[in-house]
Amino acid sequence: MAHFQGTFFSKMLSRPVHFTAVLSNDNAFGTENNPHYRREAKNVYLLHGYSGCDTDWFVNAPLGEIANRFNVNFFLPNGDNNFYLDQPQTGCKYASYVGKEFVEYTRKTFGLSEKREDTYIGGLSMGGFGSLHTAFLFPETFGKVIALSSALIQNGLAYMEPGNDNPMANYEYYTWVFGDLKKAAETDANPEVLVRKLVADKKTIPDVFMACGTEDFLIQPNRAFKEFLDSQGVPATFVTAPGVHDFAFWRTHIVTGLTWALEPETFAKEFSQ
Repeated sequence: MAHFQGTFFSKMLSRPVHFTAVLSNDNAFGTENNPHYRREAKNVYLLHGYSGCDTDWFVNAPLGEIANRFNVNFFLPNGDNNFYLDQPQTGCKYASYVGKEFVEYTRKTFGLSEKREDTYIGGLSMGGFGSLHTAFLFPETFGKVIALSSALIQNGLAYMEPGNDNPMANYEYYTWVFGDLKKAAETDANPEVLVRKLVADKKTIPDVFMACGTEDFLIQPNRAFKEFLDSQGVPATFVTAPGVHDFAFWRTHIVTGLTWALEPETFAKEFSQ
């Protein structure tokens, strides 16, 4: 495992940005018997959650071990608390940063494959939302999406009123991020809107993996989103297991998601229902 922390200037965000990278390209031994090293490395853009940063995944999960096992490279951007959305109201383009600029920068800097089938995106909570939204906004870039405990809150925003704070943030914050909350679910900020457009235009849609703990406060919106994808004829794999909204669940199920993506026979044996 190789570990990098970097800074470069983002035109989409109009400022220097920080990122973390974990690469699988310096294994001293053990690759000769691993079939994942008979192909190019896959590149996974892994997004943090609300109140997190680009180091969260590296600090809280054994990304080096996972990278070496599956021959994947992880690239961790810093999305602040902005749900990875382009925001006309703030002038910041987080979706375009993560889904286009950051991908292009890392491909050029690290000499990565530019193939869609070698490029994945994933994340937890706010980053789960961001990974789904970004994958559907840039379906020509990402072949697979691994969304864990996704904060799929978009359909409930219209019911918020000034003074309706919740444990995460207040009305003003959600307005700052999503714009007019009464109309947010009707805009491209809603992954469902993007899916409907892709289906209507008969575009290729990234393969979808979702996981959420059965005791997680976000289990119902995740189940609802899976039902929505089913209604649109979009295949999606959804794994539920005991767990809450924490890294104990996410550490386990980032591996589950990569097993789904890269070892489908193993996944089928372990999760056949």
